[in-house]
Amino acid sequence: MTAPAAGELVLRNARLLDGSRADVLITGGLVAAVGPGLAVAAATPCVDLSGDLLLGAFVEPHLHLDKVFTADRGWSDGSLRGAMTSYQRLLAAPTPDVIGRARHGVAALVRNGVTTARVHIGCGRLAGTRFVEAIATVREQAAALIDLQIVAHLGGPAADQHWHSHTRLLRDALDAGADVVGGNPSLEAEPEAALDALLDVAVDRGVPIDLHLDETMDPSVFLLRRLAEQAPDSIPVTASHCVSLGQHPGSVVDEVAELLARKSIRVVTLPATNLYLQRAGSRTGGLPPLDRLLAAGVEVAAGGDNVQDPFNPTGRLDPLDTAGLLTLAAGLDAAQAIRLVTDAGRRVMDRPSAGPVAGSVADLVALRTPEAGSPLAAAGAGRRVWRRGRLVAETRCTVTGPVAAWSAQTRQQRSEEARRP
Repeated sequence: MTAPAAGELVLRNARLLDGSRADVLITGGLVAAVGPGLAVAAATPCVDLSGDLLLGAFVEPHLHLDKVFTADRGWSDGSLRGAMTSYQRLLAAPTPDVIGRARHGVAALVRNGVTTARVHIGCGRLAGTRFVEAIATVREQAAALIDLQIVAHLGGPAADQHWHSHTRLLRDALDAGADVVGGNPSLEAEPEAALDALLDVAVDRGVPIDLHLDETMDPSVFLLRRLAEQAPDSIPVTASHCVSLGQHPGSVVDEVAELLARKSIRVVTLPATNLYLQRAGSRTGGLPPLDRLLAAGVEVAAGGDNVQDPFNPTGRLDPLDTAGLLTLAAGLDAAQAIRLVTDAGRRVMDRPSAGPVAGSVADLVALRTPEAGSPLAAAGAGRRVWRRGRLVAETRCTVTGPVAAWSAQTRQQRSEEARRP
């Protein structure tokens, strides 16, 4: 099941990220033309955006949808190991509970402007394929609203089992509906064996691989280099987290970044969870050195990771929150941060481009942010979301009381000032 494409639609008076104004013509789910004062047939449906900021719809390239909204079910001490221990209590959650929480998560994503998401779902000897099957059901139910890509996140084997026999459970998860191979080899007892086994399955099945790597401030945990050296050219490869990279000298970072760029290995940074779990003593605040990665030409995207679960008790499933953290913790400007939660995420997931550009998919989000303000200021404002040219969500922010009159008076004054010669 795929999302139905809308007919013809024109969005008038959109403000683009560069500050310019334009109309956007949508035909058959694609952006047909962009420019000021587009001429269209009189019968063409029209929406006046009145200067709302129009962007390509947001992308969530890394989310744990099976864990979402469980922060109140298990206490965590704020460490990665503590969160993993707390997570064990969630494995007994009944399937209807998993599906229900995931559906609420999808609704929040779409309301916030996300139409494409990659979700890492636990599987293996403790979880089996039950969670993958549950999220595959939600993917089918939500296909008209969002494109969900499922990563089978394989947990480790029993102490007496070898990785290559253990990965049969990963193959089961792919058969159950997963699209991508995943896992956390850096935390396993045999990290290199785990990495090699996961790569073998991905290559054998011809599917992408997206791994949790080096989610620690300990520089001795550095599997990213091995991945960069051994990654095959036959499949898309993504490394998520990569926290320990920031603990190495600049020369090492630049060497690895150049190798990642040359091998077309993508990196996904997860600022919210890593700022929470790796907040103490890190020179980079729990993030990889994004400036050096970007300068080397590495494809970098940013995601929300854990939301209201033992790994991160906060979060609203809003990529604008992620973009804001990128400016605070990594020093990116607003336009750079927006790109990491829009265009870059689609490239990491090998999805076609979307946005107010002719030829792109008409997955769009309009933000009611003040024209003079940063796009990041729209985190609490109203939004309209289109999926292949069809409106799928509209959120309004209504203000009443004396402050509403104050705001109206301020808008009137600014309008009068703008008309003065």
